[in-house]
Amino acid sequence: MGVHDIRSRLRRRLKTAHYRYSLFTNRFNSIIRAGSDCLGLLAFIASVLCLICLVVIAGYDHQPQELEILRRLLQACRITFITKVMYDLVLRFRSTSRNTHAIKWIVDAAVIVSLTTLIYPQPIHPWIPALADLLYSRAMLYAILTSYSVVEISYAVMRLTARRTNPSLLLSGSFLLFILAGSLVLMLPKCTTTPISYIDSLFVATSAVCITGLTPIDIASALTPTGLAVLAVLVQIGGIGVLTFTCFFALFFSGAQSVYSQLLIRDMVYSKTMNALIPTLLYIIGFTLTVEAIGAAAIYLTIPDGLLDTEAEKITFAAFHSLSSFCNAGFSCLPGGMANPGLMTPGQSLYNVTSVMILAGALGFPILVNFKDIITGRINALWRAFARRKRRDIPLHMWDLNTKLVLVTTLSILAGGSAAFFVLEYDNTLAGMTLWQKMSQSVFNSLIPRSAGFASVNPADFLPLTLLLVIVQMWIGGASQSLAGGIKVNTVATVLLNVRSVLSGGTRPWAFGRRLSVNSVRRANSVIVLAIVSFIVILAILMYFEPHMSIKAMVFEVSSALFTVGSSLGVTAALSAPSKIALCVAMFIGRVGIVSILSGFFPHRRDIASHLPEDNIIIN
Repeated sequence: MGVHDIRSRLRRRLKTAHYRYSLFTNRFNSIIRAGSDCLGLLAFIASVLCLICLVVIAGYDHQPQELEILRRLLQACRITFITKVMYDLVLRFRSTSRNTHAIKWIVDAAVIVSLTTLIYPQPIHPWIPALADLLYSRAMLYAILTSYSVVEISYAVMRLTARRTNPSLLLSGSFLLFILAGSLVLMLPKCTTTPISYIDSLFVATSAVCITGLTPIDIASALTPTGLAVLAVLVQIGGIGVLTFTCFFALFFSGAQSVYSQLLIRDMVYSKTMNALIPTLLYIIGFTLTVEAIGAAAIYLTIPDGLLDTEAEKITFAAFHSLSSFCNAGFSCLPGGMANPGLMTPGQSLYNVTSVMILAGALGFPILVNFKDIITGRINALWRAFARRKRRDIPLHMWDLNTKLVLVTTLSILAGGSAAFFVLEYDNTLAGMTLWQKMSQSVFNSLIPRSAGFASVNPADFLPLTLLLVIVQMWIGGASQSLAGGIKVNTVATVLLNVRSVLSGGTRPWAFGRRLSVNSVRRANSVIVLAIVSFIVILAILMYFEPHMSIKAMVFEVSSALFTVGSSLGVTAALSAPSKIALCVAMFIGRVGIVSILSGFFPHRRDIASHLPEDNIIIN
């Protein structure tokens, strides 16, 4: 038999095998798909379990028996992953190859490679010792399991958005997931110097993810460096935005999105086109990390002499405070926080840098995206003019109305608040300072109530009128879709413009040559009403459970929690467990938004009001 005959016979056998394979998969397609769905659910559960086991291994000191149980659980997760990958490759190759992103191929290949280490024991005399040591090492196995788990969860997020899940419920669920996970991680022995209760851990995790800053424990003494790192991660996730963070990894790792999921993510990251989803996500995350890096360098250079002993402490302080300042979180890893006497230098450099970081975080990502569009548009225009290319038409209104309103309102409130604090506290909490120190502290303490939560002077020593000013600033907060809290300056500006329109006899509010949409005015009014109702309900709960506490302290505490500020009159640690849970709910409502939460539970119905006759209500 010649070579040609052998090749022909082999070709016929391959065709026959392919035909039988296609016949089998087509005939049992529904069963195969159901099996894949079941394995997908098992792989998702295994991914969550795998990450939990890895966290437990890293966070606890274990006895040999406990460690063996955890490793067996990881082994079961690995077998589940291998089964899922092999099943899809063998029985659903076309669908898998069409919907699998490059990174998914890499982690799938790594999982299959780990099968060889599961079947064959490590050779005593390998051909390449270094490669054998790497393949059979626990670090390599843990890296493969972690990577696959993250990718599998990312695919699950994309599948969830593709099912037209309510965005409000998706947002709320994402926050709850990170809060619960963070509360469990913070209780690990390697995260705390002394054990803390679960209520306190839940409180700190909620405060971190909701970038509030309230805490019933002393962060500087209660958390280890590992605990501070976990807290920083929670703050960063909450600062960038839970869904922005999640969707970036989901898009990056999965690469597969439905049109609905792309529209959903586009609205969350303020992108004007779906083609710019990944660039916009990269811009938001890249800008955040860049500003935090610059802020860390500036804070490091302004650390007073003698405040910290080692370079490691200085770097940790600079990085953590830059993150906490830009994210408006208000956590401090320094004993005494920003009120530490060692920070009160004549130049006030560290306070000034922190003020700039807080202001940058309070502007909001839509403003930063608009800045990016303006800068790139101008650069492209200059480049085309320099290269003598045909000029593209530059949009007439490059500055969004939202950007103009936020900048004008923010700077007006900052100037008025700083001046009022300077006058009211000149001979009170600012007594004994130089004029420059008083000016710097006035600006700093006018920015703090907007959401930052730091304290350079004790709020309990403020005059009653100053406390009222601070509470009003807490209520206003920063810009919408920013890292600040409050009802947002956009809401306040919209309501004030509507009031101006009513008083002047106009039919629609306007600003900067633009009319405000009716939906914006309606939403602003809803936010204010629901914020007032939420404040009254949370305050009533605290008054019920803390009858011995002063009303001033409770009003300040509820305002700080609901508007995610983080300042306190020093009563947080003395609260009972029900009161702490109530404040956790308040922080969650303040960060997610009461409108977003309630809209997730109210079904969207057809608007019947447009078909009804119009009538007037007497409002006087």
